[in-house]
Order: sequence, then structure tokens, then C-alpha cells
Amino acid sequence: MALRRPVHLLPAVEHGGWPDENMVFIGGLKTLLPHAVRSLIRTNKLSISNTSGMAEGFKQANVVILHKSLADDFEKFCQANDGPLPLLYRSKPGEWKCPSLSSDADIRTDCLQYKKYENGACTGTLTSLKEFSEQLKDMVTFYLGCSFTFEKTLQEVGIPVRNVEQKCNVSMYKTAVPCWDTEHFHCDLVATMRPIPKDKLEAVVRTTYLMKKAHGAPIHIGNPGFLGIQDLSNPDYGDAVQAQPGDVPVFWACGVTGAEAVSNCKSPLAFTHAPGCMFITDLKLEDAAAGDGKDVPEVYRICQNPLHYSTTSAAAVRKIRCLEDMVGVDPGDRGVTHLLTQDELLKACLSISHAQSVLITTGFPTHFKYEPPEENDGPPGAIAMAAMLNALGKNVAIVTDQRALNLNEKIIKEAVEQGILETPVPIISYHSDSVDSALLFLCEDGNPEKPRFNHLIAIERTGMAADGNYYNARKINIKHLVDPIDELFLAAQNIPGITSTGIGDGGNELGMGKVKEAVKKYIKNGDVIACNVDADFTVVAGVSNWGGYAVACALYILNTCEIHDRYLRKAVGFPRSSAKMKWSSALPSVAKEERLLNILQRLEVRSGKTASLEMEVDGLPFYDIHSAMLEKLLEETLK
Repeated sequence: MALRRPVHLLPAVEHGGWPDENMVFIGGLKTLLPHAVRSLIRTNKLSISNTSGMAEGFKQANVVILHKSLADDFEKFCQANDGPLPLLYRSKPGEWKCPSLSSDADIRTDCLQYKKYENGACTGTLTSLKEFSEQLKDMVTFYLGCSFTFEKTLQEVGIPVRNVEQKCNVSMYKTAVPCWDTEHFHCDLVATMRPIPKDKLEAVVRTTYLMKKAHGAPIHIGNPGFLGIQDLSNPDYGDAVQAQPGDVPVFWACGVTGAEAVSNCKSPLAFTHAPGCMFITDLKLEDAAAGDGKDVPEVYRICQNPLHYSTTSAAAVRKIRCLEDMVGVDPGDRGVTHLLTQDELLKACLSISHAQSVLITTGFPTHFKYEPPEENDGPPGAIAMAAMLNALGKNVAIVTDQRALNLNEKIIKEAVEQGILETPVPIISYHSDSVDSALLFLCEDGNPEKPRFNHLIAIERTGMAADGNYYNARKINIKHLVDPIDELFLAAQNIPGITSTGIGDGGNELGMGKVKEAVKKYIKNGDVIACNVDADFTVVAGVSNWGGYAVACALYILNTCEIHDRYLRKAVGFPRSSAKMKWSSALPSVAKEERLLNILQRLEVRSGKTASLEMEVDGLPFYDIHSAMLEKLLEETLK
């Protein structure tokens, strides 16, 4: 395709002018075939700063040129970090063409600008590498996929691309996310950011996730601080792109990661494209969108402050909803089905999946006439969650009442001895000595920017009512047996980066404040006993232990989901499928729960409803009721 009106337009562009006719010229670049754009670049006839929007419908590529002695190791680095570095083509030493990508290319001249690296330092910006032709005979060129490839597709499905609208380069940031190292290459991930309207988030993920050779789906949606990025207005590369009202920052892995790796390698001589100045290939976009199409991603907001979204597959969502329905039955006819809200289990587990450190609390001293006064609903669910969280590599602790420390330590010790837990879980208590006690407990030195825990979970934990007291289901005040662990959940509401989940079966449990109006309306004595303390997520179950089992199962489903796994690891490193066996062995089972109930029997921890020491929980027999629920949950989880 011929360039329109070059004689009139190029001089104006070269002098920085942008009259209307030049806008036509720039628009014309969008419709040119790749060989025409490369020809203009090669002959130095373009004064533009980046190739975003050029030759729409064709793949663009990042470029890394290294000495041949480093080529094999760099290819390993690409394979280990295929989100930022999806390999399109590796040349032979001294090969300036790339026949599988273009028919007439010359890598020495066909990028707008290049960066030159000597011993790790960037020592220049060049428009041609021809003067280095002799050195290039011993060098290998890597062509790596680029997110500019998918920008036209986003626009075609109605998603605005702000950097294209604003005629500037995309914003690129160094993150604090480490890539997978090889012998010679190591660096932190570089990410691009595009502001996307909130109502287009799922569309943008679904549009890009199959374009694996163009970086695929986003690696983060929301607050940049999760990536270690402090200031969006000050990108490390490219231009600051202006967001519009209602836009959310969306981040993709970026091929400039390769330049960071080159710099850290400190080889005597290397070249890369200049950020935003891509090599334009002859490969059509439809080739970029090839994929298996087995499943599609869904997007969920898991925190408002700081803003954080997560992704998982539609198949995983269906399974977790099935788990939620299973445990949301009402075997005791207490009206708990009125407290249910769809997807609370899903969103809670997405949030927990992102947490590095989780604090669990349990303990409901309903049997105030017995010693110990605890019931046996709660500890089994807490231990089931702790086992899975440990298997997933998270830090876990259990906080409970000071008077119950010894009891819980015994439970954990025997659970480890009997193979219910692989490793011990620390048992701690909370003391409320001052107005800052909760903040000092949750954060290092009381600094809200340094939380010790990312997520708090309460399961069958006594919750404070509106009058400041703590009630069992029979409306008896048991405040004298309860430490004010509620203060931790109240404090967490004002600490960015800590989210919380409450699991309960009657509305008087910690965290059930989120559904307190329904508790007051539908639960017996609800006007008095309803917990007044909210959690971010409320998991309602017929028996609280079932909610804990469902959380453990849902975490397994999420972490074995390829879409969620990639999002968690920010598309660097390898899929964690090798850990699947370890995770499956951490799931709750009938045999484990039977052994745990025997431990609780020996320690005289009683059934909640009847105070019985038989094999039952909440007055329901373990065999046929609880065992059947476990079998159903496991069948859905593992199928």
C-alpha cells in the first residue's frame, strides 16, 4: 500500500508540527502493511516516538540481541518467564532476517530506535545498527511478543486504549516482582499499564488472555502498590497516560523485562529495541489469538481499599458456587438460608488466595457450665483451612482466648501426630491493653503500611452483639469467657491491605455483622444475639465446619486453575501444577475429620447443640451427615 501525500507531510512531522493533514498521515500509518512501515523506518522518514497503533492487525515484537554464548541461557530465561518474554523467533548468529516473521526485514535498521548496552550500562540510543555489522555476526536476535499487538482488537470490541487516544507511548513500570532466574539472567518484571473503564475489565481480560504471544491476560488489576509501583504519573519507560473517570489501572507483563535482564547480565555488548519502538512483523493478528478456548476468565473485585481485582476461570467459579450451595443447606432449621449471598465463598477465597499471611480465630464457649466450655464446631474447620493454607505456602496462625490456649495447643499437637496437619500451627492470644492494641497486634510497630497478616478468618467464633455482649444461640451472655478478638476485625476495616472473612451458621458469629439485618429478621433471638461486627466476606453454612471445609476445597480449585495460577504468579516462573499432589493431600477427608473428632472427644470438647461427647457436631451425627457432606465436597472439588 502506498503512503499518501508524503511530500507535504513528512517535513512538518520532522519539525514537530501537527497540522490536520499530518493527522491524516499518522492515521495512514495505521493502515499501511508492515513492509511499508518498515521501509519508512529503515529510510529514517518517520519522526514518531513509538509504534503503538502502526500497521494495525499485525503482530509487533520486542527485540533483544546478545552474544551467541548467552543465547541458550536467554532462551531458558524466556521459557521460564513466558508472560513478559513470549518467544516468537530466535535467529542464528549473524542472521539479520527473520523469515518466519517477515519477508524482507533487516533487524539492523527496522526498529525506530535501539538501545546499546555495554557491560550492563545503557550507553546510547541509535536509529541503526549497521555500524555494528561485524559484531552482529557473532550475535543472536530474539523477537518477543508485544502488547501493541492487541490494541486494535481491544478497540474493535469497544474497549478504549488511552495511550492510542492520547497519541503517546504506553506507560511502563519496573515492578518488585522477581522473574525466574537462570545462570546469567535475572531481573524484576517490567509491566505496562493501560487505564480501562471499570465496566470493561472482564472484556479486556477475555479479549487478551488467549493472545499468549502478545503477553496474554493482565497480571494485575487495581492498585499499583501490589506490584511495588509507587507513582503511576512517573513511569520508568514510555509516557504517563492519563486515566479517565471510572478507569481502573490494568497491568500486563512487558517485553522491556528483557532489557532489564540484559542490563543485569552485564555482557560486553548487547542491543535491544528502545521501549515502544517495536519491530513490526508480517504475522496477522488472528494468528496471535490462537488458543485452546477451553475456558474463559472471569473478574471479581476482592478489595476496595486498596483496589484489587482477581481472575479465575468460569469452570472454577461453577465448582465453587456448587460448594457454596452444598454447605448452604439448613439441617437445623434455623433459617440460615436467608443469610446466604451468592459468591461470598468465591470472593473470600480469591482474597485468601492472594494473601501471604492468614490469621484464623475460632472458639465458641457456649457450654459455660462445662470445662472446657468450647463446642466442637469451629476447630475442625479452622484446622482444615490451616492445612490447605500451609500446603499453599502461606504463613498461618490461630488466635484464641487466653484461657483456651492450652486446649488449642493440645488439639494442634495431636492433629500433627495423627497426620491431620503436616506441621504445627502457632497458637496465640490477643490482649487488649490500650486503644492501639489491635493495631500493634496486626501491624509491625503499629504501622498500617506493614501488616503482619493480609487476611483474617473467623470460623464459629463468638461475635460481639450491638450491646457489647456475646451471646450463644439461647440468648445467654457468655462475655466473661470471651477475649475481645473482635477488635482485630474492627481495626482491620481501617488498615489497607487486610481483608476478612466470617464463617458462621447462626448469625451470632464474628463477621456476621454483614448480614445482621437478615439475622434479626429470620434467626431465633436474632434481635439480641446478632453479631454487630462485619467481615468483608460472609460464608454461611448449615454447620460452620462445613464452611471451613468449603474454603479449603475452594482454595484447591483456585490454585489448580491455570488462569488464577498465572495471575497469582504474575506470569513469571512456571505453572505450579507440580504441587497439585501436595495440595490434594491437604484437603479435608472423612478419615481426618473422624480422627479429629476423636481428639476433641478425649479433650471433652462437646457438640454445640446437645453438649454430647458422642461422634456428632451441632447435634448431627458424624456418620451419614458430616461424612456425607465431606464426600460430596471432595467429589465436586476433584472431579
